Amino acid sequence: MYGSGTLRTKYRGVKKELLDRQTSLIIQSMTVDELYLEILYEILHNVGGCDVGCEQGQAAMLSYVQEAFKISNDKHTELLTMAEAKQPPELMLNVEVVEGKDLVPKDPTGLSDPFVTIYLMSNTSQRYNTSVKASTLNPTWEEHFSLPMPGSLQDDSLCLEVWDFDPAETVKEKMTKIFEVKGVKGLRKLMKEIAITASTGKHDNELIGTSNIPLKSIPAGGMSMWLNLSKKSKLRRQGVLKVRCSFSSEKNSQVAAQEHRHLLRILLLHELESSKVAPYWWCGNFSAPAEAILTQHAAQSGLCPADNALAQWVVYCALTVDHPLSFTLFNNLLDKITKPLQSGLINEEDVKLFWDAAKKLLPTCFSHIRKLRKKTAGDKTVMKTLREVLKILYKLSLLDLPETIDLFPVNLYGWLREKGDGSKLTIHEVLSQAVIQGASDWFVHILDNNECKDKTEESRLQHLIRVIQLVRSDLQRAIEYFDRVFGEVMSFPYSKALYGVYENKIASLVEPEVVQVCKSLKRLRYSESNSNVQLAGGLNGETGLGTPDVGSEPLAMGTTLFELYLALQRFLTLGQGLNETEWSNYAISKFHSWFFGGVAQWLDIAAYKALTRIEKAVELDNLTPVDTNVKYSSSGVDTLAIFYQIKIFWQQLAWPDVEGCYTFVAKIIDDICRCCVFYSERMSARVESVGTVSTVYDTRFEVTTEWCVAINNIDYVRRSLEPFVGELGMDEIVQRMCEARSPMEAQRCKETLQNVIENAIDTVKNKIVELLEVMIKKMMPSITRFLIEGAELLHQDCSSMDRVMRYLEANLDTLYQHLNNENFSRTLDIVWEQLGEVLYELIQANLEKRRPPSFFHNLHECLKIMVRSFRQDGKEVYTSETLKRVEYLLKLHGMETRELIHQYHLERWQEQQAISEPKMGMLTVRAQFIEDHLKIEIMNARNLVATDSNGLCDSYVRVGLQPEDAFANIEKPKTQTHNKNLFPLYDEMFLIPLSAEQSRTPDALIHLVIKDKDMFSVSNTFVGEAYLHFSEVPHTPAPIASLPQQHLPLSRPTNIDGDAMKALESRQGDKQAREFLKKQRQKMPNSKQFFSLG
Repeated sequence: MYGSGTLRTKYRGVKKELLDRQTSLIIQSMTVDELYLEILYEILHNVGGCDVGCEQGQAAMLSYVQEAFKISNDKHTELLTMAEAKQPPELMLNVEVVEGKDLVPKDPTGLSDPFVTIYLMSNTSQRYNTSVKASTLNPTWEEHFSLPMPGSLQDDSLCLEVWDFDPAETVKEKMTKIFEVKGVKGLRKLMKEIAITASTGKHDNELIGTSNIPLKSIPAGGMSMWLNLSKKSKLRRQGVLKVRCSFSSEKNSQVAAQEHRHLLRILLLHELESSKVAPYWWCGNFSAPAEAILTQHAAQSGLCPADNALAQWVVYCALTVDHPLSFTLFNNLLDKITKPLQSGLINEEDVKLFWDAAKKLLPTCFSHIRKLRKKTAGDKTVMKTLREVLKILYKLSLLDLPETIDLFPVNLYGWLREKGDGSKLTIHEVLSQAVIQGASDWFVHILDNNECKDKTEESRLQHLIRVIQLVRSDLQRAIEYFDRVFGEVMSFPYSKALYGVYENKIASLVEPEVVQVCKSLKRLRYSESNSNVQLAGGLNGETGLGTPDVGSEPLAMGTTLFELYLALQRFLTLGQGLNETEWSNYAISKFHSWFFGGVAQWLDIAAYKALTRIEKAVELDNLTPVDTNVKYSSSGVDTLAIFYQIKIFWQQLAWPDVEGCYTFVAKIIDDICRCCVFYSERMSARVESVGTVSTVYDTRFEVTTEWCVAINNIDYVRRSLEPFVGELGMDEIVQRMCEARSPMEAQRCKETLQNVIENAIDTVKNKIVELLEVMIKKMMPSITRFLIEGAELLHQDCSSMDRVMRYLEANLDTLYQHLNNENFSRTLDIVWEQLGEVLYELIQANLEKRRPPSFFHNLHECLKIMVRSFRQDGKEVYTSETLKRVEYLLKLHGMETRELIHQYHLERWQEQQAISEPKMGMLTVRAQFIEDHLKIEIMNARNLVATDSNGLCDSYVRVGLQPEDAFANIEKPKTQTHNKNLFPLYDEMFLIPLSAEQSRTPDALIHLVIKDKDMFSVSNTFVGEAYLHFSEVPHTPAPIASLPQQHLPLSRPTNIDGDAMKALESRQGDKQAREFLKKQRQKMPNSKQFFSLG
């Protein structure tokens, strides 16, 4: 290798083209020995001071370089002797005057016109001046100077002087500046300048301040510093000056750069070999001897910082392929190189070197991104390394790539897909493909390491779930750890890109499998009956509900399929968060449609499991309240919990399609309603055999708490049904239907669902009533027996009614204590209803037996005792229509014959009240009570029915009082006969004396009978009759003429179907009853058969 002085002489006067060719030849022919000789030469002629080279010393540096170059001792001695024989190098001191600050003013204006003079103390004749910066105390120059170096640096110094430039001006010109003077001091300076110019004509520059830098204090790598300016006559600082100093030689820049790269490579390999540093850990810190050698070579070769950084970039990029270095190192180098590259300060050949080196680094960067999953997510070192890699890519993406450079050759990037238009890929595009390729590789890795164990549908579904979970875990790691780094550095949506890859692959993998499984599923069909529930479908055929082997495979298959649905649902939710605007374009966005055929299976499974659990809950229920504050037991709570499990399933399903949503929720509601009915049936069956008590005397039914709790359970489930259905979101579904279809269709759908719910509620309510009826029916045999005893022995044996009352009271008390208020009220209604039916049957049976009125009277008394004992305040005595009817019949059949006859007259009076159009004519009367006497005026009759052959009537009116036994001593007055007249005018007044007791007889009637006088017949012909109730007769002393007329419609008995007549007919052995019936038949135009209660 040549010394720097010889090299400079060798290339002097050579043309540039020839110089480039010769340089290339030298670079190519350079050997390690020549480079080693050059390094020895530079160590011997160390430049600069106060840096690593001075501290290390020649001996340490020589020893290190021999070890690094692996040179033998003999060879080292030989080359060292050659280096010592060479002449010292001709070096240059490079000085950049950057700027000055806070300079003292020298002009009258308070400013200065500064410039800087530079020279070496050893050569004061060779001076260099900067430009003048007018009117400023903070000038900026940024001007460069190269000063030849002396032989020795130890005693020499660099001198810097800052001067104020004084231009050549006449006195007149100076006088024009008087208005620019600043202060008294400025005026004094101006006067002094004018005086000097006027007397001598001189224009001398004025020194502002000076500063010296000993050359030995400048390190070999150069330095930047602020210098204080001083002046002998002044104590305070005159300002500060910033300069940069460095050493250089006149060596050819290409040769120097190549030498430096070669040296850098040798020393780095030695450092890596000796330090045994881990991959990606070395970040540019050489050992002290190596650092000193590199610094000396850069200084003596005249390499600027950019040249040095470029050399490091080229060497490090080449070495990192086999010896991975820290990505932070490359980032720091890019910070140094980027600005010179963008500013065009680096020549074209060096730019090519830079990009060729980058081509070697980039595969390592993209490989790191592709294999990111092999790193520990969240580890600080991993995250820092990733950030550094992305920073490298980002900084390179900002640089202009030469057209001739193929940054991504096919041989290095086999996984890259070229663009369709043939244009070059950008770093951002390659980053995207690297992320996609990494995701694809990881997906293949997941499939390879999680193979399906067997080929059954169950195993395949489990395999798909496992794959989705692993992919989702990778996305979660990306979101949690890597997304932020990619976004901050590269503005790249890392997780979104990953999701785009994964969702497409998952859709391709899962869809055909799910569709096939859903097609192969067999529907579960089950039917409820009083004894069991059957399940049809699957492999096991029909099996009774509750047996251990019920359709285990189809049940498990449907459950696994639902787990897969939920896994895909969570996966899609993740994608919706990553891509809020375009997620609907994903292949997986319609994943629910793949499962449409399976949803019915899930609903069947949910319903079947619900029925199974309900049956088990009823079986395990001990029918005791779960808490003192409630009246239902564990199975009621369990059943509601089972319903809420179905609700949770529906919420998890979250079916997005509104039409499918309506179909499925309708089935769920129907299934829930069936479950309610099923529960009520099972609960009814559970208590059916409970409560029978047997003794030596009799067997009777006792109401138990189990019956009450069972009824409360059914009612609790029923009341929970409607609010539960509301929680399924039915209203929201109907609203969505309204938006998707039409309001009319949505309303029709809503009404359909509402009808299903209402029908179920009614069915369950009826089941409660049925259960209550069954319970009361079980009580009725004992009640009937007690009632018959009471009717027969009411006044002989007082304990007979006590027994029935105690029995009823004990059972009703149990019901009251354990039923809720609504069900207890229902129970009482049923008690009275069934009691009425029992009593009616007793009436019919005992009428056939021709029981005396006393029997029915006693039975009536028993009923009244029960009613008085158990009637609820504020309620009607007889809530049951049957009981009302029975009570009336008992009252009738318990009456004496005379009472029945009067009851008949009362019924006739009631019939009269209902006549709106009298067909038998009208009788007009006035009546009043004067004290205890009855005064009655028979006024006239109208439209009487013709009874004679001439079409007329010979009528008269007879007045009687009912009941006859109460008025036995009272005469029955009658009017005169009015012949041949259908409109007779009687105008007769009768005063009937009554006792006080008679006038107050309850339900007394005035019986007015019109007859036709027949001269040749044994008896007169009946025309019609009318009644006037004592309550309709006023008590007043006023003249009767002042009272209003009372128009009474005439009528005759048309049939004998009245209750009183039927009761009389049943008394065939009673003479009074027979005679009365005979008279009533005579009043009718035709005789009719009597109706029998039997």
